[in-house]
Amino acid sequence: MSTSIAATIALPTSDHLRDLAQDSLRRCGVDVDALIAPSSSRITVRTPVTGDDLFDVRAADAADVESAIDAAHAAFLQWRTVPAPVRGQLVKRLGELLTEYKADVAALIGVEVGKITSEALGEVQEMIDICDFAVGLSRQLDGRTMPSERPGHRLMETWHPVGVVGVISAFNFPAAVWSWNTALAIVCGDAVVWKPAQLATLTAAACSALFDRAARDVGAPTNLNVMVSANPADSQALLDSPQVPVVSATGSERMGRQIAPRVAARFGRSILELGGNNAAIVTPSADLDIAVRGIVFAAAGTAGQRCTTMRRVIVHESIADELTTRLAEVYRRLPIGDPFTEGSLVGPLIDDRAFQNMTSALERAQEQGGTVIAGGVRRDSTADSYYVEPTIVTMPAQTEVVCEETFAPILYVLTYSTLDQAIALHNDVPQGLSSAIFTLNQREAERFIAADGSDCGIVNVNIGTSGAEIGGAFGGEKTTGGGRESGSDAWRAYMRRATNTINYSAELPLAQGVNFG
Repeated sequence: MSTSIAATIALPTSDHLRDLAQDSLRRCGVDVDALIAPSSSRITVRTPVTGDDLFDVRAADAADVESAIDAAHAAFLQWRTVPAPVRGQLVKRLGELLTEYKADVAALIGVEVGKITSEALGEVQEMIDICDFAVGLSRQLDGRTMPSERPGHRLMETWHPVGVVGVISAFNFPAAVWSWNTALAIVCGDAVVWKPAQLATLTAAACSALFDRAARDVGAPTNLNVMVSANPADSQALLDSPQVPVVSATGSERMGRQIAPRVAARFGRSILELGGNNAAIVTPSADLDIAVRGIVFAAAGTAGQRCTTMRRVIVHESIADELTTRLAEVYRRLPIGDPFTEGSLVGPLIDDRAFQNMTSALERAQEQGGTVIAGGVRRDSTADSYYVEPTIVTMPAQTEVVCEETFAPILYVLTYSTLDQAIALHNDVPQGLSSAIFTLNQREAERFIAADGSDCGIVNVNIGTSGAEIGGAFGGEKTTGGGRESGSDAWRAYMRRATNTINYSAELPLAQGVNFG
């Protein structure tokens, strides 16, 4: 990947971003002086917008994490007996505060992650939406009644709070993923200990401050949500403590392989949302105007740093040239630059490691027969900020590098001749998060969403792989982890089920006709 000297990007100053971050924190209720006070354990806040370090903030150590778990568990013991519709009032208030301070939370997301303003605002709106969903859910945590084979008996299920939920979130959605878990956990009667990505400490501090204010406003117990920004070594209690029966973790497949067996070893439960190597099949009947729009947003949005980012296009050989030509034309016009500048659509990669991973993947793709037809250039900005052109690479086959997730805006294009071949290519990767097909043929669409079609947790027709709504359960299969968050019946993961048999008769018949004297 080369640097384009002619395409210099104008960026804000680090002083401006520092002031923006601190002002937003204060408006959200964060004690900034306490946050940046000297401490033996520190986290350096860096902005990918300019690549500069802004300031240091206090970090939690191992003892702080254990104390957070104890505090959250104590809050849970009070909260679990509060009626669910009353618990919903806390989430309702949180949604109101997120609406009021939407611009401030979005500004922090922009500073820490480099999201363009519309995407940052969209992330906060997603938080507001999940609060709305959870408030309604607080009156629908229903079990079921089943017929009993014994006369005078009633058989039913009830659902109860499970305890403290550990939430480990990633940098790319520094606020929304926490809200998916927390809004549901709170109405289910649980408490939360949140370990945010260290790259997004400020956003987490603001969200936690708004939650604490919401709790005070409705008279809820303190410490229902405790944020601990700590390094992985100091966060081990979240994985090992029996007081944390559920751990919801978003991150890499490598991280999931470390977390899952550790939590399972103590018979805890994991909700894992890990890697995605998402693809779209484009058939000869597809509306190419729709396909191009859907592909470009899914592949280039958030600079390719979404778990649902489209990383592969599997296009029928009869339309491959036309589709790739149209995609390349749009890619060349994508406005890349300061995420706070109106009109920018592609902001920076998060850091140097992301840039190096992208560079390495492009080199390997070309070694494996790929051809770069658009992008592949780093725009000139500062030494420590990484603005890259989203890249399209045509591949002769689904090679090793194509089967890996590179968290960067690289789109691999493959061709197929039959739908069976396309589906086989689509499914022949370890990950199984999100998928799409662009077609106007109902048979093709139905086949793709059928049991022998896409093997992903999210299956779309005539839309891209990104942009899931909160009403549906979010998550994927295979090395994506199998977890589900957000909508549908994902709430059950935050509760425990009890099967109840009630005998209201004057007899004691046994099941299965057993006679015991």
